[in-house]
Amino acid sequence: MGYPTILAPGSRSLAAMNEIRTHRRLEPALCGRPIHVEAGRAEVELTAAATMAADERGLVHGGFVFGLADCAAMLAVNEPNVVLVRAEVRFVAPVTVGDRMVAEARVLPERGGPRPVVSAQVRVGDREVFTGTFHCAVPSRHVLELDREEDAG
Repeated sequence: MGYPTILAPGSRSLAAMNEIRTHRRLEPALCGRPIHVEAGRAEVELTAAATMAADERGLVHGGFVFGLADCAAMLAVNEPNVVLVRAEVRFVAPVTVGDRMVAEARVLPERGGPRPVVSAQVRVGDREVFTGTFHCAVPSRHVLELDREEDAG
């Protein structure tokens, strides 16, 4: 399973396609399906499934909302070795089973490079349900190849 190459809206040429270069084995049913990826920006959608419910009323566990936002943040950076170092997040409103969530993430222009900072929001329709800042690192090698002394973030 892997994410497909995303065609930029309104474009039909191969040159306009943006290859997903990171987190390519994520399960779309758990972390979301990319709907737009371009340099420094990504949108990912996820419909909350019954298996995500934390209670009998259908309240979705916040970890799924966070995971969706994190996925969008990693795709906005779109570097093969990008990892999350820390995040500051706010859960603004509840999500329930059946809600279609859309996460939008943007690399802050002044905070790119080897330690990009990404702003992300999750919406259900026009209602914001989550907002966060994701501090990332882009090590030269895969994080599992780094020595314990090396700083991944």
